[in-house]
Amino acid sequence: MTCTIYDRDMATDREPGPDPDEITRWITTTYPDTVVTSALGASFFSVDEKHWPNFATIVTTDEHDMGNQSKLSARPDVFRLNIGVGKETFARLVASMVAPDYAALDTILPHPVYAKQRWIAILNPSRRTFDEVIKPLIAEAYERLATPRRRKANGVA
Repeated sequence: MTCTIYDRDMATDREPGPDPDEITRWITTTYPDTVVTSALGASFFSVDEKHWPNFATIVTTDEHDMGNQSKLSARPDVFRLNIGVGKETFARLVASMVAPDYAALDTILPHPVYAKQRWIAILNPSRRTFDEVIKPLIAEAYERLATPRRRKANGVA
């Protein structure tokens, strides 16, 4: 019989991660052409100030959702980072989820309202999740919007 201690990797206290301000700084430093608009407890990140298919949002309130599935208002300092990803990424990460716990921290979930538009969400990502998982997802989301705009600006169809 083999004995394994399972709680070694399972933290009872969650590893702290970046807050909304740090995530905003990272996005605007990494993608300096990003346009940020803030309103009603949300920040919207886009590549074009005239057209607003944004590539990411950070929300700190449930007022934009149908119900309060993420329970943001009930938990101080909890926020949700939303990212618009491609079809394959959405399918790989969350399409098979049947009954996601939209209030779970540090877990990639389908967006509670905009999953049909292939948006994913994560509440308070840990540092490791942000660095290893979320940064590449934000890069994908950014490029999905920026690449066609660059082509158009350069006269390439």
